[in-house]
Formats: sequence, C-alpha cells, structure tokens
Amino acid sequence: MITSASSAPSSSRRRWAADAALAAVVTGLQLAAWLGTAAHRGQPRPGLADYLLLAAGGAALLARRRYPVPVLAVAVAAAVVAAAVDSAAVPWLVLAAAFVNAVFYRKRAAAIASLVAGYLVAVWPPWLIGARGQTSAAFALGLLAGLITLLSAAELMRARNQRAVAIRNRRAEEARRRASDERLAIARDLHDVVAHNISVINVQANTALHLMDRQPERAREALTAIHEVSRQALGELRSVLGVLRADGAEAPLVPSPGLDRLDELAAHARAAGFAVRVEQQGVPRPVPAGVDAAAYRIVQEALTNTVRHSGGREATVRLHYDPDALTIEVEDDGRALPLPRSGNGVAGMTERARALGGTLDAGPRPAGGFRVLARLPT
Repeated sequence: MITSASSAPSSSRRRWAADAALAAVVTGLQLAAWLGTAAHRGQPRPGLADYLLLAAGGAALLARRRYPVPVLAVAVAAAVVAAAVDSAAVPWLVLAAAFVNAVFYRKRAAAIASLVAGYLVAVWPPWLIGARGQTSAAFALGLLAGLITLLSAAELMRARNQRAVAIRNRRAEEARRRASDERLAIARDLHDVVAHNISVINVQANTALHLMDRQPERAREALTAIHEVSRQALGELRSVLGVLRADGAEAPLVPSPGLDRLDELAAHARAAGFAVRVEQQGVPRPVPAGVDAAAYRIVQEALTNTVRHSGGREATVRLHYDPDALTIEVEDDGRALPLPRSGNGVAGMTERARALGGTLDAGPRPAGGFRVLARLPT
C-alpha cells in the first residue's frame, strides 16, 4: 500500500482539531451551566478565580490523548480548589470529561482514585452526612449513584472502542492475507506461463540452429512453433497483467485455462521433440473451476520439467476421474533425477494442490524417469 507523505501530519491536525473542539464544547457547557444556575438561584456570578480554574481544566483537555493521567490530575485539582474555597462554580463537567478520557485510555486506577477523591470532597466529612448544616443523605446517595453511572458509561465506551479496534485489525489482517494469497497465485501463474513457454521456445530455437543449414524445412517448422508458442505466452501474460492493472470488481478477468486445453500442452511438448500421450480413466465430467485451473497448471509445470530436465523422449499424462476427486499423473522415461534443490516448479504445484485440500507427490520412479502424482478433491 502506498501512503501519501502528508497523511501523518494531516491525521495529527485532525486529532488536534477534534481535541480543541472537545475542550471548547466542555468549557462552554460548563460556563453556561454556571451562569444558568446563578441566574436561576440568584447566586453571585462566577469570579475571576472560577474562570481561571475552568480555563486551566479546559486547556488541559487539549493533551488528553498523550497525557490522560496528568489531564485528570489538573481537572481534579481545579475541582478541589474550587470546593476548598467554598465556590459554587466547581468545574464538574471538565472533571467528568477528564475522568471518562482516563478510563477510555485504560488508566482505571487513576480514574477510580479521582472518583473517590471527588466524592469525598463533595460529602466531607462523610460521618456528618445528614447532620444539620452538612450534606444531605439524599445528595450523598444521588452523587454516589451518578458517579457509578459515569464509571459504567466510561467502561462501556472503552469496551465498544476496543471491539471496534479489534474488528478493524481483523479486517486489515484478512485483507493482508488475501493480498498475500493473490500475490502467490499470480506468481505461480506467471512462473507456469513463462517457464513452460520459454522451455519450449528454447528447445525449438536449438533445433532451428542445428538444422538451419542441413534441413531448412525442419528449421522452418521449429521457427513456426516458436512463433505460435510465443504468441500464446503473450496472450496469457496479458491476461495476468490485465488483472493486476484492473481495479475493483470491474476487472476484465479472462477465464483461466483448464483441462480442455491439455491438447495444446501436449502439442507444445511434441513440438519440442517429446511424444506425449494423454489418457483418461473413469467417466470425464466437469470439475470446479479452481480444480480445473489447478489441474491444467500442474500438468503444464510437469511437462515443462520433463522438457527441460528429463532427457527422455516420451511422457504420459493420465487423468483419473474418481467420484470425489481428480487424480493427475504425469510420467516420463528420462533419467531418474532427484528433486531440484532450488526453483519454484514443484513447490508451486504442491501449493496449488494443498490450496484445494489435495496432495501432490513428485519424485523419481523406481523403473526410471520422473513422476508427478496429484489428487485434487472435487
């Protein structure tokens, strides 16, 4: 994924703007509540000290993301100072916002400590609750219920945010996994297309070079085969690259080659000097598209390896249609070579089979030659 160089600063500016808006809204609502209460009850309007305490608490909310605990401490200090001087203008709303923010950012211990401190300041001394001139029992119980409700709401917000983050992370991981699977599939397709056709072209080019002077007609046939194979290779490469260039569901997807094109693979191998025989056992029937494409690519890669490495002259492709699976067997009469230590051919075939829940075995035959045996569930 390509990210713009300005995305991080832009995101930082958006967060700062959101924090500034929150601080302004909380401060404005607290000020409006003070003025409304003073006008309704006939109390004195807030003084300069009240405004300064409110401004300090509101300004602290600007740093709520990076420093949730210090912001909460500033809000608690402002509320305690206002209560200590017996002011009617206590910034409770700022304190509540700082408390919810601390719980949201998983600073529960500090948040609960501030809740207890705020409650004790409001009902201090607690043993005189309900006494003459002291806090009433109804107020103390109501405040306790309100603080518990505030704590519950903050925990609910935190839990919902965690679920949302977990869902986003899971979706991002699934998208990365799908992208990785798609890259592997495209890499296998490119390898199969290029390796098979380049192998045939290489063999035909060697034939043309050796026979150009002695047997020009056979050299012409080899060059004609090179032209045809290269044309087909370009067509398949265009289809793969077209999928890569396309965007979204409107991608011009070209159907993947399937078992109905086995005759073409056999013809390419025959053009390279191999006698290829295709046999079918059981009742041929349509198979799922994924199995059809994987079977074609497995046969293609097996014949490519035969042409490039076996040194033999004959190969046999067998398709066995079982009730619940398609078995593919490709054998040649070349040298009983061990599995290559490098390369992607056998690994790619194995990945294709396993992706469909099947199996693939490849290795030398006891009687000589090489065999690829794959079983793909249908």
